[in-house]
Amino acid sequence: MTRPAERGFYMPPEWAPHKRTWMAWPCRESLWEDGLDSAREAYAEVARTIARFEPVTMIATPANLAEVSIICGSGSGVSAFPLEHDDSWMRDNGPTFVVDGKGGIAGVDWGFNGWGGKFPPYDKDAAVARAVLEHHEIERFEAPLIMEGGSFHVDGEGTLIATEQCLLNPNRNPELSREQIEEHLKAHLGVTTIIWLGEGLEEDHTDGHVDNLCCFARPGTVLLQACHDEADYNNKVYLDAKARLEKAKDAQGRELEIIEVEQPKRRKGPDGLRMGLSYINFYLPNGGVVMPAFGDPKDEIAFETLSKVFEDRKVVQVEVSDILVGGGGIHCITQQQPDPEA
Repeated sequence: MTRPAERGFYMPPEWAPHKRTWMAWPCRESLWEDGLDSAREAYAEVARTIARFEPVTMIATPANLAEVSIICGSGSGVSAFPLEHDDSWMRDNGPTFVVDGKGGIAGVDWGFNGWGGKFPPYDKDAAVARAVLEHHEIERFEAPLIMEGGSFHVDGEGTLIATEQCLLNPNRNPELSREQIEEHLKAHLGVTTIIWLGEGLEEDHTDGHVDNLCCFARPGTVLLQACHDEADYNNKVYLDAKARLEKAKDAQGRELEIIEVEQPKRRKGPDGLRMGLSYINFYLPNGGVVMPAFGDPKDEIAFETLSKVFEDRKVVQVEVSDILVGGGGIHCITQQQPDPEA
């Protein structure tokens, strides 16, 4: 079977022009419990903020369609798309869009197993990517790899970053070697160089998604969440990631410029585990940066850092504490559909 890279398709960087943003309406009561209404309000706030920059399509179960329109607001730029689903993390189970640089677009449909089988059922979520692509008549490539979109980040020039903790985890693809996983990534995303970091943030139930730790800001430059408290487990994570990034070169042979963003204060969720508070978990709509706020003193410093890094974009902070309860952030709940003709 022909794979995307063999047809000239590649994943563009997240700062490339978008046609729309995809999101999914929270519906798993067992995950949110008493926080479901608050989570929906928070998702709506993120959606409305993104819609200031580009259209947003929110998938929702048929029973929740009217609620999406009411809470997000008519005329807000947020439209609803009826589709049964299990959870609300569109980054991870939605399609990864690829383009060919000639006006063509396609979608990679990764295998999805609920983050290593942690959150059953996930059969409806596993069918979301196919449904989205078929509805919009976008060519679909089915990848023989269990993957989530938050587990990797690309620079659009051939480089991908990911963590060993997640992609090499036996609860995803136990039958595949590192080399085989790399080959699939290159074949489906059009990358040639993979930079492996070690672990992700402490107690991250995604098994260390890189979008909580490190991302490309532009080719040759990465943002890295820093932790300088030696008593904090994330200090070990940060130091190891920094050392690997300092040794790495991207697909174009460049050494990487590393811009650090100090992490916010530790906070535990209702389950007693540390929540994945990360300023790296932001989203780049057309002309904007939608980044998290946690009610933490570091919020303002992180805002200033991202404003300098993305000086040609408008940076907006959104309070995401109610989203964190479910296990993710702004990047986790969004998925960009690039504009292939831009």
